[in-house]
Amino acid sequence: MTRSIKMITALGTPLTPEEDLHVEGLAAHLQDQLDHGINGFLVAGTMGLMQLLKETTYRDLVAQSVALNAGRAELLVGVGDTSYVRTLERIRMVEGYEIDGVVALAPFFIKYSQEDLIEYYRSLADASSRPLFLYDLPQTTGTKLEVETVLQLAQHPNIHGIKCSDHFVTIRPVMDAIGDEFRVIIAQPTLMDVLLRTGVTEHLDGIYGVVPEWIATMVTATEQEDWETLAAAQQDLSELLRVLQTFSAPLFSSVTSLLNRRGIPGNFAPRPMRPITAAEEAELFELPIVQKIFAGKTVTAADENVTL
Repeated sequence: MTRSIKMITALGTPLTPEEDLHVEGLAAHLQDQLDHGINGFLVAGTMGLMQLLKETTYRDLVAQSVALNAGRAELLVGVGDTSYVRTLERIRMVEGYEIDGVVALAPFFIKYSQEDLIEYYRSLADASSRPLFLYDLPQTTGTKLEVETVLQLAQHPNIHGIKCSDHFVTIRPVMDAIGDEFRVIIAQPTLMDVLLRTGVTEHLDGIYGVVPEWIATMVTATEQEDWETLAAAQQDLSELLRVLQTFSAPLFSSVTSLLNRRGIPGNFAPRPMRPITAAEEAELFELPIVQKIFAGKTVTAADENVTL
């Protein structure tokens, strides 16, 4: 590898029953990632559900993330909202903290043209004292950042990159045109083995928070060109994603159970997401791929420690 591999976890936001920040949960979540070699964080991204949080919880999340991280890993903060003024207000809330950049979704709720988006992002970049990263998530926002739009925005001195959650083929032309001058951070957790083998070195996803040891295995396997181990880890990761996306409980409620079992307290599924039922949780932990996560580990289950 000519460049070091960057694995950025999109952290969940652990909440108390009142949906304030669960500080102990955040500390445990962040430390769990650092312990497994994760070298970047996205706070208040899609996994962190910024748009569902109280303003006070959002402020606390950023402040505590900065304090707990203490400069050990790159720290990006999600700020994207539905309009220029709302997103700018988020930037103003967080830019006084020691963060490495702000990440802005394409504005959602109303459809915007590519010309609108160019003006939106350029104005945000002009106004922000922190590096700005684009965030392409058309599956959620309903708005696609087209290649030509990204290429134009990449010329702005304060727009440093893009987090792309759309399929890799949609961002490949940008990588080919710009090279390393503009960071392209890929969120394709089911294709990581293929992308790592071909030299794509910056990856980001929320699933890393559940299985950081699997991500560490993938990094090591890539560095050692151990493609068999890399492929096996990818198969496990893809199966876990499939299970979580098709399970009867809401995704974030299932993730809450998995993180709690890792010893990370808090609720990662704010209302109106319903909590996982006791029967669903029992079924979840009987699934072979979930048992594989915790095999041989001492985990937290109810009020006792259990070695699985």
